Amino acid sequence: MSKPDLNLLVTLDVLLAEGSVARAARKLRLSPSAMSRALARLRETTGDPLLVRAGRGLVPTPRALELRERVGQLVQDAEAALSPASTLNLKQLVRTFTLRTSEGFVENFGPNLIARVSAEAPGVRLRFVQKPDKDSASLRDGTVDLETGVVGKTTGPEVRAQGLFRDRFIGVVRVGHALSQGEITPARYAAGRHIGVSRRGLDKGSIDEALKSFGLEREIVTIVGGFSTALALARASDLIASVPERHTGNLRAGMHSFPLPVSTPKVTVSMLWHPRLDADPAHRWLRGCVRDVCAEQSTDSSTRGRAAEG
Repeated sequence: MSKPDLNLLVTLDVLLAEGSVARAARKLRLSPSAMSRALARLRETTGDPLLVRAGRGLVPTPRALELRERVGQLVQDAEAALSPASTLNLKQLVRTFTLRTSEGFVENFGPNLIARVSAEAPGVRLRFVQKPDKDSASLRDGTVDLETGVVGKTTGPEVRAQGLFRDRFIGVVRVGHALSQGEITPARYAAGRHIGVSRRGLDKGSIDEALKSFGLEREIVTIVGGFSTALALARASDLIASVPERHTGNLRAGMHSFPLPVSTPKVTVSMLWHPRLDADPAHRWLRGCVRDVCAEQSTDSSTRGRAAEG
């Protein structure tokens, strides 16, 4: 058997990334006819059409989708293997990292993370963007470098994830609220007026399912899109916020927190990134910063929480 032409890997990587013969030709500085011939060779080599016409454009076949991530990683590995080894110099590193997180994560962990990054790499800037959903498209297309959140069904299968901390939901009220005194029973908790938190506007969740087993139902008088907003409302009213304990440690200062009187599943908050950045030295350093800040701050807030409950 003849050996495959490994140069075709680069061509295939660009074709699958661009989804267009014309754009791939421009990126590789080839003529459209030369790129068309390269696509014909790729089809013959793989035994698959790879890109097929749909209207005015081209769409990838299932085989092409299967190959896209593998080929991209192979090309990156080859480029890294053929490049001179370099040592990361944090003091000279100039780069902007885009992080997609919830507003609560930024407000709770952002100050310490920014301080850590600024101390170690003064030329690095962190850009935080909002997280309206769990879709992985922004990681895949490179507009986001790192994301935090709970891995869900819509998380891309190729996305790398590493757990940062486990979290549980707790109740939070203003100081002086009726629930800041005495035993919190399911009935007392359900009888209050509650704030729902849902990016999709849902009015029911795991807490409501747990209350249902006691024959109870809570009154949700308003629904907000983030935990920091829920805490701000609870701080200025008699409403009850139910929020993740570690995720909101700094935001609950001056408020009364209590364990929920019903059992709800714990969640694992993770950081997520695309495989293309897995071996990038600067990105690996950033992941270490996020991991360390979350570990240190989560331990501190957990200790404070146990002291407050005691």
